[in-house]
Order: sequence, then C-alpha cells, then structure tokens
Amino acid sequence: MDAGWIKKVLEDVGSGRLSVAEALSRLKNLPFEDLGWATLDQHRTLRQGYPEIIFGQGKTAPEIIGIMSGLIEAGDNVLVTRLGPETASLVCGKFPEAKYHERARCLTLIRGTNKIAGRGKIMIISAGTSDQPIAEEALVTAGFLGHETDYLQDVGVAGLHRLLSRMDRLADASVFIVVAGMEGALPSVVGGLVDKPVIAVPTSVGYGASFRGVAALLGMLNSCASGVCVVNIDNGFGAAYAAALINRL
Repeated sequence: MDAGWIKKVLEDVGSGRLSVAEALSRLKNLPFEDLGWATLDQHRTLRQGYPEIIFGQGKTAPEIIGIMSGLIEAGDNVLVTRLGPETASLVCGKFPEAKYHERARCLTLIRGTNKIAGRGKIMIISAGTSDQPIAEEALVTAGFLGHETDYLQDVGVAGLHRLLSRMDRLADASVFIVVAGMEGALPSVVGGLVDKPVIAVPTSVGYGASFRGVAALLGMLNSCASGVCVVNIDNGFGAAYAAALINRL
C-alpha cells in the first residue's frame, strides 16, 4: 500500500467510480491490520518506500500465508526470507505464482511489473562458493526492491586475480555488497579499489577458529579501507536493504 494506491482510491471517490463506503472498506486497515497472532504494518510502503518483509524462520506455513494474503490485499509484492523448502512448498501450493529461490532461502511473489527504484547498480560479490547462499539472499532482496544488480561469484583473496580481472564491472556499480567468511578480508580489498560505499557481510563459513563468523565480523569491523560498513553475520537481506536505500538516494 503506497501513496499511489491511496491517491487512486481518493480519485475514484472524487470521480464517483467508488462510493465512500467502499473507500472506507479499502482503507479500514490503515495504518495496520491486527491478524490476532500478527500485526501487519500496512503503512510500511507509505513510510519507507518498501513493503513489510516477512522473516520466515520460525513461522508456520499458515502464518506466512495469512501475512502474505494481507500484503497482497493491500496491493504489495511479497518477499519472504529464511524460508525452508518444506514450508515453501506449502506456501507455493497456496500461491502458485510465487517463486522459491532455494539457495537464497527466499520466496518472492510479484504481481505486475516490479518498479525500478534505483539510480545505479548494486553489485554483490561473494568470496567463496560456500558464501553464495548469503550472497544470493542479498541478490534476490535487491532485485525484489527494484534495483539493477550484478553478481561476482567466488573471487576471494585466495585468488585475487579473479577479482582484479573484472575491474570494468566494478566501475559500473553504485554500491557494493561483499560477502565473505573465513578471515573476512575481501571487503577491505574491494574498499581499497572503488570509490563507492561497500557493505560487508560476514558469513558463518570457516573452520573452528572462525567462531561461526565472529572472526570475519571482527576483521570487517577493523577494516583499514575507508567507506566499509558492516552488517550482522549472515545478514544478506540487511545488506541489500541498506544498499537499496543508498542506491535510491
């Protein structure tokens, strides 16, 4: 539910195409809808430019279906993150037009044309193949939010020439999301090569002393490259949302 949707309701009332009673019915759930077990934020798009995103982990299929139904009724597209394949299968049974991105563990339902919201390109870079599920969560999220994306896979510091050979693609991006586990060095390298914001995403990939991503997190927080900021461990969604806000400026 965005400003355009509300404007159309008001215009339809003004032109006589919609009665006052019908308009009240459509607007009755502003600014939120109480589902009993969840409170749906119907004003999120109006306030922030993007709809409420569903965090799927820990939710049952009926709960997700109920929230999705409310968002769809309000005219919003839907993104569900951290959704396992079994629950996704049940949700897709209810909404056949939904698409499940298995590696990213995300589900999207887009009705009509997804609006282009960005002024430039968001580039997602993953250090290793094991980091790709988090990188692809960022990729799906950025695309859902209406931004053009580019994706470089498996270009970590163990073979830095793989990244350096793609400098032309780096030059085309407006903001970077760099995903790495182990010692988390790749965002510092990228930050030293580009003149755009770099959002670093530590992953829980690594051997014992990586402490499930804490080592990468601390390495990124201590980056010597200017312009590098850091999100939480495995938070590809959060990185993409922040990148989308930057790219929308």
